[in-house]
Amino acid sequence: MPKNLTTESGAPIADNQNSASAGEYGPLLIQDQQLLEKLARFNRERIPERVVHARGSGAYGYFEVTDEVAKYTRADFLSEIGKRTEVFLRFSTVAGNLGANDAVRDPRGFALKFYTAEGNYDLVGNNTPVFFIKDPLKFPDFIHSQKRDPFTGITEADNVWDFWAHAPEATHQITWLFGDRGIPASYRHMNGYGSHTYQWVNESGEAFWVKYHFKTNQGVRSLDGAQAAEVVGGDADSHQRDLHQAIERGVFPSWTLYVQLMPVAEAAEYRFNPFDLTKVWPHADYPLVKVGRLVLNRNPENVFAEVEQAAFSPNNFVPGIGPSPDKMLQGRLFAYADAQRYRLGVNHTLLAVNAPKATEANNYGRDGLSAVNKAGRGKNYEPNSYEGPAQTDRALAAPVALNGYTGGYPTPAHTKDDDFFQAGELYRLMSEGERSRLIDNLAGFLAQVGREDVIERNLAHFHAADQEYGSRLAAAVAKLRAGDEG
Repeated sequence: MPKNLTTESGAPIADNQNSASAGEYGPLLIQDQQLLEKLARFNRERIPERVVHARGSGAYGYFEVTDEVAKYTRADFLSEIGKRTEVFLRFSTVAGNLGANDAVRDPRGFALKFYTAEGNYDLVGNNTPVFFIKDPLKFPDFIHSQKRDPFTGITEADNVWDFWAHAPEATHQITWLFGDRGIPASYRHMNGYGSHTYQWVNESGEAFWVKYHFKTNQGVRSLDGAQAAEVVGGDADSHQRDLHQAIERGVFPSWTLYVQLMPVAEAAEYRFNPFDLTKVWPHADYPLVKVGRLVLNRNPENVFAEVEQAAFSPNNFVPGIGPSPDKMLQGRLFAYADAQRYRLGVNHTLLAVNAPKATEANNYGRDGLSAVNKAGRGKNYEPNSYEGPAQTDRALAAPVALNGYTGGYPTPAHTKDDDFFQAGELYRLMSEGERSRLIDNLAGFLAQVGREDVIERNLAHFHAADQEYGSRLAAAVAKLRAGDEG
């Protein structure tokens, strides 16, 4: 026998098919509890969508340690080979809204929540190892330039390229995004990166700077512009459908985690600023160290409750892992959690997808919207004399030495630091076919810009990265614009 249908207060419902009215032809009655409750809930079912990463998909799984890394970090979930930790991974596009297409040229979010025995650890990354900017003060302006124009309501090439014309550090990420990996064929067929630099510290207090690399075991597969247009025309939800159906079939996607490790003492003299999000650490300098395997094997039961309400913050660390002086990371330490407090409320960490699973949260938070804390008679202040939760005697991460005066400083430059060197290196690593497709992708978008000075400023960035790169792009843009004018 099925359970009785009830109102939200638990009262049984006798008629869920017909609204109560004043007679057969009369107006509806305000006393109809079920009608009013259903309509009122329906009006409130949507929450503010994420400003970025709005369009997302997610799945549960586990992370298993396969190689010894305890000498680098005292994080418990990485302490021994064979140890498994439950995870939730949310994939996303960046610029599009909740109803946007999946198969578009856009970075992909790769946000991973580890439900560890020492609390939840959130690793908020992308499918790109670098980003467009290096200072969070520019982030709102960057996103405004990529979103819909307030007058036309359309994403305007003029806005996108005008911002990039004033942000030469974006040249590296632009080269990556408009290359062959700019449109993943699916979420299963792309790599994930922590992108930022983080800190690991071991039992002895020895600290390392670390970068995360999740290499897909399905192989990297991407779409060109024509293939993506065909996919979008046939299935706007292609990536969501692919991930969901693969897991339902028992074809569980997996990634191998590698890290790059830099002893803290080497950072100051390294040829690139190791905390600059627009730069990578070449593998020849810091080779990949294998850590473990990430597997996704369970779909959410309720996409809204578990994917839309999933809340990540890069400030959710566990003992043995901490932040670095990476400026973009420092900005995100605040911004991500604050965005979730706005979207979901101050008690969003109590939602099932966000709550710890291998341990429990013990703190003095009590009130606020949707408070469900069961502390009862427990005190809501600390310290106290009633055996309430007390602070630990050991810091999560290692201290970082600081010096100098307060002020607004540009990101410090190291010996090889400029905004173009690594973009040029990436271009020169490409095959001729990859270069041709990169030029075509860039030229098709840049040629849409109305102002010649914006085009010229951007072309100067690509010339600075590599003379051939800039010359070929300039010729391709000129050809397209000449054709339009003809």
